[in-house]
Amino acid sequence: MLNIVLVEPEIPNNTGNIGRLCVGTESRLHLIHPFGFVINDKNLKRSGLDYWIHLDVTEYQNSAEWITQIPDTSRVFLMSSHADTSIYEAQFQDGDWLVFGKESVGLSQEVLAQFENHLTIPMSKLIRSFNIANSVAFVVGEAKRQINKKI
Repeated sequence: MLNIVLVEPEIPNNTGNIGRLCVGTESRLHLIHPFGFVINDKNLKRSGLDYWIHLDVTEYQNSAEWITQIPDTSRVFLMSSHADTSIYEAQFQDGDWLVFGKESVGLSQEVLAQFENHLTIPMSKLIRSFNIANSVAFVVGEAKRQINKKI
């Protein structure tokens, strides 16, 4: 099972869509406070539809609390548009932690400095970044492809 981590998510629709993706891919969702919305927000529930009740989700008050739950920090992959290594160069395994920053600014330097695996999604120079829900789908899709290929 993959672990999808959203650090300080700001937009409920994105988090709802990612929650739905997690249910569909049998992944766990980890949400790190503060959020830009209330977890019972109607937009969150609309995007997640009726799947939210099936979601394996854990909330943390801050990134320090979340980090204590990681058994092997070498299996944490942080997504950044500034990284040099592509998601297609990574070797994903079941149980990996795929970490995404908030929509407006991505991951903080503080979080980035705590882990060595920084990945990027290749994209045209015409855009700064992909929508976070799309980014999570790209990365989860590639990770699941690799993991299922090994089975």
